Amino acid sequence: MHLDVFLSLFSLMLVSLAVFILSKRLRVPYTVLLVLCGSFLVPISQIDVFSFITSFQLTPELLFFVFLPILIFESAYNMSVRSVIDNIYSIGLLAIVGLIVSTLFVGVAGYYVFKLAGFEVPMLALLLFGAIISSTDPVAVLALFKEYGAPRRLTLIFEGESLFNDATGFAAFLVVVELLEHGFSGTSSVMTALISFFTMLAGGIIFGLLMGFLFANLIEVAKGNEHLEITLTLLVAHFTFVLAEVISEHLVIYGQEISLSSIIATLAASMVIGNYGRYKMSPAVENYMEKFWGYFAFLANSLVFILMGLLFANLAIRLDVAIWYIMLAIAVAAVGRAVSVYPLLWLLNKTGRQEPIPTSWMSLLSWGSLRGSLAVIMVLLIPKDLTIAGWNLDFTLKQFIAAVTIGSIYFTLLVKATTIGKVMHALKIDALTPEEEVGYYKSQAQMYEESLQKLNDLFKNHLLNKEQYEDFQRHYQYLYHNAGIKCKEIIGDSGELIENMLRIYALGIEKAELKEIFQRREVNEKIYKKIFNMLSIQTERIERGHAQVTSPNEHFPIDGMERLVLLISRLAFWRDHSFKSEELYLYYRTLNKLIERVIERLTSLNDFSLSEIFADKSALDKLLTLYQELHGNTESRMEGILKKNYALLNRLNKGTAEVSLHALQTQTLNELYKNEIISSKLFIRLDHELQERNSSKV
Repeated sequence: MHLDVFLSLFSLMLVSLAVFILSKRLRVPYTVLLVLCGSFLVPISQIDVFSFITSFQLTPELLFFVFLPILIFESAYNMSVRSVIDNIYSIGLLAIVGLIVSTLFVGVAGYYVFKLAGFEVPMLALLLFGAIISSTDPVAVLALFKEYGAPRRLTLIFEGESLFNDATGFAAFLVVVELLEHGFSGTSSVMTALISFFTMLAGGIIFGLLMGFLFANLIEVAKGNEHLEITLTLLVAHFTFVLAEVISEHLVIYGQEISLSSIIATLAASMVIGNYGRYKMSPAVENYMEKFWGYFAFLANSLVFILMGLLFANLAIRLDVAIWYIMLAIAVAAVGRAVSVYPLLWLLNKTGRQEPIPTSWMSLLSWGSLRGSLAVIMVLLIPKDLTIAGWNLDFTLKQFIAAVTIGSIYFTLLVKATTIGKVMHALKIDALTPEEEVGYYKSQAQMYEESLQKLNDLFKNHLLNKEQYEDFQRHYQYLYHNAGIKCKEIIGDSGELIENMLRIYALGIEKAELKEIFQRREVNEKIYKKIFNMLSIQTERIERGHAQVTSPNEHFPIDGMERLVLLISRLAFWRDHSFKSEELYLYYRTLNKLIERVIERLTSLNDFSLSEIFADKSALDKLLTLYQELHGNTESRMEGILKKNYALLNRLNKGTAEVSLHALQTQTLNELYKNEIISSKLFIRLDHELQERNSSKV
């Protein structure tokens, strides 16, 4: 029996890989093909030799405690707190208010729709269905958003809503199940339900933040041991999730049972690690994290969706009996989603509290509301003996909810997921902005120019004959000049367009240089985050059509996560987070390095191979003037600090030299070992000596 389970698991993984390859060739969403494949495996499993296929099955525990924390962490880790705060009204409205509106609409409107169709389904049963079906699953949609190039802000809003309404949806589900088990007793039941709902969310956030900061500091302690660092990120997701559930089972305050949302706790902890803990990791681990968690999320999603297909094909209710219930449920849920999106976002736009959301985005948010793993988890968690007064159907409440939920999931996967690209195109959401069009043709021109250079090398090395060389050269010269013409047509007389592109280019140089400086450990985490936050704010301003800086002396607001860290530090009387004189000097010196690198690159643009495409001297001069002003400002700040403490310069220069030399020696040693020039014995001894020398200087 145990062997059958393992054979089933590894067979399903192998089938998932084949489905992935097929989905790329057919250009069909991976998750859609997985569910269909899972359904087709059910009749195959009836053959004796393939009977092991169904041995590995979805269980609430497997989904809830193993797969769900992985999926939450992978998404939340890469979500910027600053971007979430910038769009907190839209995300919060959709995830909390929108979910409640959708749940109530499905429950109340669904009751009357079913009644008009001749089906007597109690309102509480449909409220339970509403709580389950109102939470969205981002997996399939986000993959399609990336494929079709959805705007970054739209993707963030959708992903943020999906993550947060997983928590609110599950909390609403637990509240409705509680009402079904203990009965509805009017206003007191409503008040108890609301208190329970918001307690779960608030408690989950607080507990998640505590766990996130705890594990972030553990990662800092383990820094340098890559295996420990990665293991701690794996633990923070699952440990937070499980511990929140354990606390919920035992926490009682003044006779009142208090529950925490394990989903919101894991989400909060994951965002802390992604926005705070990642800067405490070793550079190698930080670079590897996306691949590590991307792999685990891919594996979890593959198994969840293929097992979902197996589950769908084994419904307790016959399809000919359930079809009308399913069709009505799909219609009500679709309208409920629209009701929870359009009015709320329209009202938000009217308030002017954040950048307006276009109607086309609202339409895509409404249509792209796919359902997935969390809905299945909630169905599996419904007690088998759960019943309700007035239930007169020929099947149990759980069987009914399972049928309409699974039918709705199938509809969203087979219809919505497969048409979302066409919907995006029809709404012109995938249309390129003028900046993107210029970037498109600029990239083409650069690729073709490098191809021409490569052709010269191939011809010189006698890898092409003269006729072949001339044919290739004519072809790529035509493509290169055509791309240049297209660029000039789009740019026209728009100096502002060129100026914005140059500004984005300059900020990209600064970010790349800053990351190298941080990886060489020439600056600490605090300085790195402050400068990176400043550069990110400037980038977002340019993308929104605003000025990069208001003045050379502008003070930029600190990141939301840093604001939270400062608040906690002050409340707990921890160490002072303000810059010391040494850190302040290093901050301005680092800024100065970045500015000097930008000035160097901008002044050499005339030698750039594509300079004829971007020949706008006024835009270039304007940007150079700005950076020269910034350079003068940082120079004067550095001089002001040194006048007060001249000995600081010698001390910092010595420290920087030691750090740079240590980094160079470590890199050289690693390359010697990697290229098998020295044995592992020599590597261990030399590395140990290097670390000892470095620690003695600290």
